[in-house]
Formats: sequence, C-alpha cells, structure tokens
Amino acid sequence: MSKRVSTVSIDDVIASIETARDKVMADEVKSLVKLGLPKSVAYKMVAERYRQRSETDEGEEAAGTPWPDMS
Repeated sequence: MSKRVSTVSIDDVIASIETARDKVMADEVKSLVKLGLPKSVAYKMVAERYRQRSETDEGEEAAGTPWPDMS
C-alpha cells in the first residue's frame, strides 16, 4: 500500500485563513447592522475584536498593537 502525500504551501494556508476570517468578520458586521447599529460602528467593533484597523482608521497608527516593536 502506498501512501499519498499531499503538500500545501504555507502561502495557501495563510490565504485560506485570511479568507475565512474576512467571511466571519463580514457576517458579524451584517448581523450588527441588522440589529440597528450604523455600518461604521459595526465595522469598528468587529475590527477591534479581531485587532484589525477599520476602514476609517486607514491613515492612523494602530494604538496598542498586539505585536509591539521589540527593538
């Protein structure tokens, strides 16, 4: 019996994880908007939960980043 070995590149794994995260975040924003929150508030809440910058924070530095500069 021969075993079949499949290999997946790390880039493919990371891309899959990011795609799944984006889908979950979009679903959460949609749910919050259904509850009556403004879309911008919903984006900000979800972005903070996932430690991502929201659409309105693109030009600003993220305060309290989870990976501070160690140098």
